Amino acid sequence: MKTIAIIGAGNWGTALAATLAQLGHAVTLWAYEAEVVESIRFRHENDLFMPGIKLPENLSVTGDLREALGGAEIVVTVMPSHVCGALCQQMLPHLRPDMIFVSATKGLDTGRLMRMSEVIRSVVGDSFPPRLCALSGPSFAKEVIRGDPTALVVASDDRDAAQQVQREFASRVLRLYTSSDVVGVELGGSVKNVIALAAGVVEGLGLGHNPTAALITRGLAEMTRLACACGAKRETLAGLAGMGDLVLTCTGDLSRNRTVGVELGKGRKLADIIGSMRMIAEGVKTTKATVALAKKLQVEMPITFQVHRILEGEVSPREAIRELMERSLKEE
Repeated sequence: MKTIAIIGAGNWGTALAATLAQLGHAVTLWAYEAEVVESIRFRHENDLFMPGIKLPENLSVTGDLREALGGAEIVVTVMPSHVCGALCQQMLPHLRPDMIFVSATKGLDTGRLMRMSEVIRSVVGDSFPPRLCALSGPSFAKEVIRGDPTALVVASDDRDAAQQVQREFASRVLRLYTSSDVVGVELGGSVKNVIALAAGVVEGLGLGHNPTAALITRGLAEMTRLACACGAKRETLAGLAGMGDLVLTCTGDLSRNRTVGVELGKGRKLADIIGSMRMIAEGVKTTKATVALAKKLQVEMPITFQVHRILEGEVSPREAIRELMERSLKEE
C-alpha cells in the first residue's frame, strides 16, 4: 500500500481519492475550500461537489499542503488548469525527488500554451527532475465513485513510474493501460473538451444525431492533427485518451463541457452559464489555448475555431454551423 496525496477535491479528485482509499492506500485529499474539508472530516461527504455520496472513513482530508504532501509517495494533481502553476509553487517546499507525480487535470495553460505536465516540470524542474505521469481517459467521476468499471491510460517517459501507478491504481473499478506518449494523452484529454462544447451546441439547437456523429469524427481528426504536430503518436488519439474520452464527453449527460454547449445552443450567454455552474468546464479556457496553439503550428482546426468564435460572441451557434457546412469541398 502507498501513501498518496490528492491535490484538488472537485468531482474527479474526490472520486480518485475515494477509490484509492477503498484499495487500502493511505490517502490524503487536499481541498482549497474550508467547507469541503469540514464536510469530509466530520460527515464523510463532499457536500460542495458530491453531496449525498458517502466517502470511505479511512480517507483523510486537509487544507494544509504540508500535511497533505508529508510522506507522500505518489502525488496526484487534480486542480483546475489555470491554477496549476501557482499551486505547484506553493507545493514546492514539500516535494521530494522520489515522489511520483500524476497529473489528472485535463486542460492547457492559456498563457504559455503548456500541457499540465509541462507546467509542473517548469516549476519543479529547477529543484529536481520530477517523475511525471499523465492520467486520462473516459471517466465521469460520479460513475467511478459508484464503482462502474472504467478504463484509463497512464503515460510517462519514465516506464517504471507509469507501471507503478498502473499497479497501485488498478482495481475492480479502474483498469489502467500504460503509454509512453505523454503529449498525445494530455492533448487528447484537453482538446476533446472543445469538441464537446460543439456537440452540446448541436444538442441545444435541437438538431439530430447526424451532426453529432460528424462532429465527433471530424473533431477527432482535428485533435489528431494538432497532437501529431506537437509530436504525439497518431494511434494514441485513436485510444482511450483520444476517441474514448471524446465519445464520452460529447454524448454523456454528465459532461460539463457538453452542458455548456447545450446552453449556448439554447441562446444563453456564456457568462450566465458559467456563473450558474459550481464546477469548472475546462473546455472554455482550453478553446482559447487550442486556437492559439493551432495558429502557432499552422494546424487547420475549423470546428475548434468556430467554437472559439461562439464563445467570443462573434457568431451565433447557427451561423457557426452554417459556415462549417459551406467550407470549400475536399477529400476526407
